[in-house]
Amino acid sequence: MPKGANQKFKLYRLAQIMLECTDEEHYITMPEILKALEAYGITADRKSIYTDLRDLEVLGLEVEGEPMGNRYHYHVVDRPFELPELKLLVDAVQSSKFITEKKSNALIRKLEKLVSKFEARKLQGQVYVSGRIKTMNESIYYTVDAIHHAISTNKKIYFQYYQWNVKKEMELRRGGDWYHISPWGLSWDDENYYLIGFDSGPQQIRHYRVDKMLHIRASEEDREGKSCFKKLDMADYARKSFGMFGGKEETVKILVDNELAGVIMDRFGKDVRLIPVDEKHFTVQVQVHISKQFLGWIFSLGEQVKILSPKEVAGQMEQEAKRLLRQYADGEAE
Repeated sequence: MPKGANQKFKLYRLAQIMLECTDEEHYITMPEILKALEAYGITADRKSIYTDLRDLEVLGLEVEGEPMGNRYHYHVVDRPFELPELKLLVDAVQSSKFITEKKSNALIRKLEKLVSKFEARKLQGQVYVSGRIKTMNESIYYTVDAIHHAISTNKKIYFQYYQWNVKKEMELRRGGDWYHISPWGLSWDDENYYLIGFDSGPQQIRHYRVDKMLHIRASEEDREGKSCFKKLDMADYARKSFGMFGGKEETVKILVDNELAGVIMDRFGKDVRLIPVDEKHFTVQVQVHISKQFLGWIFSLGEQVKILSPKEVAGQMEQEAKRLLRQYADGEAE
């Protein structure tokens, strides 16, 4: 049989055909394999394909042949990702506000290549990126990469930081001055990505929304704050900061209705100690950064939750509750 001009690509094209056209529910026959190869300008005979299929298995791509009627049907088994796993990844990409709509769609298209064309359609059936709240900063990929590089090389970074004003215009904070920060980690909280780093000026741990960082570049200076971050649990830091809003850290004792045990554990983790008070209530002590966001969260749980101590925080809670009630009353009056 004469060999085609693209014969040297035969094994690669065979792997491509098997990955794209087969899965646990979809098979391909030997005549279909030969026809698909011909479409790429590759000629082959059955005997060489049997050898190539064995070679693919050596390379890590397992192909199984099953007798059906008077011929064999072939399909790929044991892919790196199962369809439910990829659905989870697609959901994560879709729900991530820090990834732009354009980048989300590009990532999902790449994930679709990890399954057959038939299973890719199932992934496409759940893609609803359009209309979701997404960042508008297209450079976030490169920002994250620059942060990782700075961490791995133990260097500080420079960047500008912005916010949106009422005219929906990008407005640089600090009048456009550069931030000079030692990056130590990244945290994903409430669908946003944050850089957690050390600010040498006030000698404090600070966090910054990655999608609001601009023009990031590496510094020649080595990072500072190592001793602070040795004692810091990143996940614990995010858990204490409601919506990543900072404030004075306090140990707060709360009286909680038993019905809200799940709410407390969802927020603070299963290791939190729930101490029974009576048949209907328990107390819990948690370390949090006191902010309006934390007080608003407590207020949203209604009469089933009460701050017992410190008295200063309990007083702040009462003031916040009065403020919210006045705000609600003013709204009703209008």
